[in-house]
Amino acid sequence: MLLIGENLNVINREIGKAFKEKDPGPIAAEAKRQKEKGMDWIDINLGPARKGGPELMEFVVKTVQEEIGDEIPLCLDTSNIEAMEAGLATHKGKAIINSIMARPERYEKMIPLAVKYKANMIALMWGPEGLPRDENERAALAVELLYAANEAGVPNEDIFVDGIVTPVNIQQPQLMSLMAFQEMLQDIAPGAKSTCGLSNISNGPPDHLRPILNQTYMVMLERKGMYSCIADAYDDQLVAIARGERPDIVEVIHKVMDEEAVDIGSLSKELQEYVKTARVILGFSLYSDSWLEL
Repeated sequence: MLLIGENLNVINREIGKAFKEKDPGPIAAEAKRQKEKGMDWIDINLGPARKGGPELMEFVVKTVQEEIGDEIPLCLDTSNIEAMEAGLATHKGKAIINSIMARPERYEKMIPLAVKYKANMIALMWGPEGLPRDENERAALAVELLYAANEAGVPNEDIFVDGIVTPVNIQQPQLMSLMAFQEMLQDIAPGAKSTCGLSNISNGPPDHLRPILNQTYMVMLERKGMYSCIADAYDDQLVAIARGERPDIVEVIHKVMDEEAVDIGSLSKELQEYVKTARVILGFSLYSDSWLEL
């Protein structure tokens, strides 16, 4: 699994302050740390950036690339279209536009930026009615958005489809729907890549439970064909799993997905927790904040 580091984000108190004050120190230090963690891309999330967005994006992109060079491309994340263009114009190498929604009023303005700057784009399956209800609605949105991108000159190979991850504690069936959609994607758009905001699955559960949810769902999504994910660069276990260093964890999660009998008593406590978490994500067990204790 390829990883896009999510931590250079306006919601981080230190980073948000550095953005506001245009202080390069914390921004450069964060980028350097993510490079050291082996991220394949680094996401720069400015949020709406309504005030001075273009100048801020230009400043942050320059600051990051002056610190780490251009061998690690950046994923530019803002809803401000002018700021997005400023970042693309500044970026050295092939950036990712994060993201272009499946809404005509958005994609008609943003797809031309992908063409102009020869950028990758994340095609976000958020349509006119918001979150799609199931994998079939995701597929319909994907056909519409990728057709528009292809017609404009963006090949499938430059598109990362984001089917949207939802929190396990309030929209668990949507997690199953996303996995079903992942299995459909190559038939819909051969050669297209995929990504997701992985940490959304654990948005709501207690902090100490977030890593195992993220890690377990990443394994499930990768099996269904997910190409990359936007994730916590500092979750060392997640990075190790993504790099193929924990085949034991992957194997036991796959067994749960295949509904194989698992002798949980024969497993280490660590692997037992992955089994329990996989069962919750798949809906075999009801979600509660105490699922690991049951």
